[in-house]
Amino acid sequence: MGERIAHPEKNADEGNSPKPEIEDPELYYYAIFSDNVIAASVVVNSAVENTREPWNHVFHVVTDKMNLGDMQVMFKMKDYHGAHIEVKAVEDYKFLNSSYVPVLKQKESVSLQHFYFENKLENATKDTTNMKYRNPNGSKRFDWLWKIDMDGKVNGAVETCFGSFHRYAQYMNFSHPLIKARFSPDACAWAYAMNFFDLDAWRRERWTEEYHYWQTLNENRTLWKLGTLPAGLITYYSTTKPLEKSWHVLGLGYNPSISMNEIKNASVIHFNGNMKPWLDIAITKFRPLWTKYVDYGNEYVQSCNFSL
Repeated sequence: MGERIAHPEKNADEGNSPKPEIEDPELYYYAIFSDNVIAASVVVNSAVENTREPWNHVFHVVTDKMNLGDMQVMFKMKDYHGAHIEVKAVEDYKFLNSSYVPVLKQKESVSLQHFYFENKLENATKDTTNMKYRNPNGSKRFDWLWKIDMDGKVNGAVETCFGSFHRYAQYMNFSHPLIKARFSPDACAWAYAMNFFDLDAWRRERWTEEYHYWQTLNENRTLWKLGTLPAGLITYYSTTKPLEKSWHVLGLGYNPSISMNEIKNASVIHFNGNMKPWLDIAITKFRPLWTKYVDYGNEYVQSCNFSL
């Protein structure tokens, strides 16, 4: 931020008109939501270092107003092998407002605010407004667009259930008649962090409206309590294709038993859990998988006070 203030002419905003390549439908697009400058840059670094044609990839980095200047400076300091990067604040997306997005309207509710504050300890690791848990969880966390046969499904994801764990019964209220009638409590949950979406099918089947429909129904939190996963599990209940687990190896932020061979064969690795790779409590053997994409040549990164 000091660099931004000291040299405003060098770091000036590029205006509201997007570059042509930002909207080229032939390119590959990623959306990264974060207020963590280092983590966001690692996500982009890891992607461009592992693709043959980085100039065909577009990254939409979305942050908040407080961190917008930091992010803009970070992503102007090198060319990322020709990848196209747009940095904007979430407030700049005018369609993301409470009149269009039910969950934003709900967060304006006095009763919901009361619920959050009364249960702040219980909800600390579930609440997506909690800054610590809103960062990109590792070297890659965004929606990848590769060629894959979706078998007519809208969503592709890796299932996470084993035994009785990570079943629908754990995420939603099956005493509610609507939930009980529409879903199986034994259905397998999936990871809502690395997904393939068939956007043509999404638009054709109007899945945004379906997602909003369920969010509106849950305004009083009788269908599920908190979090974004239950809404996704409900919306894509019958239209999710299970992917091979090698597409998305998760748990690097809490599970030290994951084998390095499993990680080596993964398309995406995911540092979900509390033991983030930039924290002192990180799992030591997994940390280099993340730190190798930190830009140590950046003078501002060198001055950061975080464990590596």
